[in-house]
Amino acid sequence: MKSIVSLYQTCSHCCSGFSICTEMIGKLRSPTMISYGTGQIAEAIKNSGFNVFLLFYYNQVLGISATATSIALAIALVFDAFTDPLAGSLSDKYNSRWGQRHPFIFFSAFPLALTFFLLFNPPGDLGEFGLVLWLGVFAILVRASMTFYHVPHLALGAELAEDYDQRSTLYSFSVFLGYMGGAIFVPLSYRVFFPTTQEFNPALLNEDAYFFWSLFAGVLMILAIFICVYGTRSEIPRLRSRTNKNLAKFDFSRLYKELSDAFSNSSFQAIFFGMILCMFIISVEGVLNPFMGFHFWEMTTEQLSFFSFGQLAGLILSVFFVPFCTTRFDKKATLIGCALAVVVIVNVPIVMVLFDFAWFPQPGSTALLAILVINTGITTLLAIALFATINSMFADITDEHELEIGERREGIIFSARSFANKATASVGLVFGGILLDYIAFPRGAVTGQVPEDIVWQLGFIAGPATSVFTVLGLLLFLRYKINRKRHGEIVRSLNRE
Repeated sequence: MKSIVSLYQTCSHCCSGFSICTEMIGKLRSPTMISYGTGQIAEAIKNSGFNVFLLFYYNQVLGISATATSIALAIALVFDAFTDPLAGSLSDKYNSRWGQRHPFIFFSAFPLALTFFLLFNPPGDLGEFGLVLWLGVFAILVRASMTFYHVPHLALGAELAEDYDQRSTLYSFSVFLGYMGGAIFVPLSYRVFFPTTQEFNPALLNEDAYFFWSLFAGVLMILAIFICVYGTRSEIPRLRSRTNKNLAKFDFSRLYKELSDAFSNSSFQAIFFGMILCMFIISVEGVLNPFMGFHFWEMTTEQLSFFSFGQLAGLILSVFFVPFCTTRFDKKATLIGCALAVVVIVNVPIVMVLFDFAWFPQPGSTALLAILVINTGITTLLAIALFATINSMFADITDEHELEIGERREGIIFSARSFANKATASVGLVFGGILLDYIAFPRGAVTGQVPEDIVWQLGFIAGPATSVFTVLGLLLFLRYKINRKRHGEIVRSLNRE
């Protein structure tokens, strides 16, 4: 129900919606911003595959223990502890006629698509241990391929947009298009590849459908990345002119020092550790989402596809909502306020069903579906502001970090941000998988035939129990120190050097 999102192009001084203020954005044109944001669709598809389909496929379709499945996925995430900073540092120090970031983004496309396809198409003669091993190996390869796209892509955004407000706009495009990609991809997958039948309910139990679905997903990821590279190529000469020509060579001892330097920044600490706690609820929800949809809400894939209408409505409204929040309340207040609102709104319908309020619509009903679609629209609206703001805050931290150490390290800063998400997802995957086994959730379960006490425990875990971590994370965000005034001082100091 919560997914990442992002949005609009606006200038608070003279424009609104998707209109363009050339005085504000300078050389960065609208097609460039859209192309940059289109690349986020590749990550949205990969995340949809992992969060919605992957654990369900290995646990419910192939019959692997949820605990074993989640541990294999978590082990894959451990490798990100090395690949994330590696990709960031390498792209910080790489320089070619195609720039620092573009070669990494371009050459990640085919490995990403191929390994994603193979992840969902293991050989038929593997036993349970062989399937777990296959899952672990190809999850590592998918995540490694995504890392060498995702970290340079985030760093590229900080380089493309230097203005305090323009960064929010650029990352809003990225989140907006990425979220739209997910909002379309998941229901399209349900409708085209996983229709509900008498034989398969829930329809994700149809093993044969995963072949063409994963092939389709791979092609879309390649196209999204190529559009990103092609559409932003005109900015390479400008970015190369700003690149430090005396780049230090890569070595692991220097990488350790660069990471230590990043963690010495107090605002970075606040966002990094706060994000870990806040994203925990999203990672657990990613494990439980398909189980909630089919067994707690008792919806079919066709009903769940209607959630996309709520998501698209939230996207449209975000065009007006996000610039209002970021210009009126600044970034820290926007982040904290939106996160609190998401926690409350997501939990309300879950609590209503858990405690069986007589007036609240029953699972599987059209009335409940309408409520959930509206709920999805509101959380989408808030998530757009939340995630676009976080990315923009990390970009501002790169400026403060440059002032502190005398060197720009977008790759290192954003690799740590990427790893914060993945480390949290690792804990969430293990925690969610273990809990599924702890409550004895049956494999190959048919909608409406899971014992009521197990369904109740599922809803409690996915709702109130994990929300505590989000609230704790918000307390850490209070320590973030960069606002509009402080960022202006940082830029003026950098320009004097």
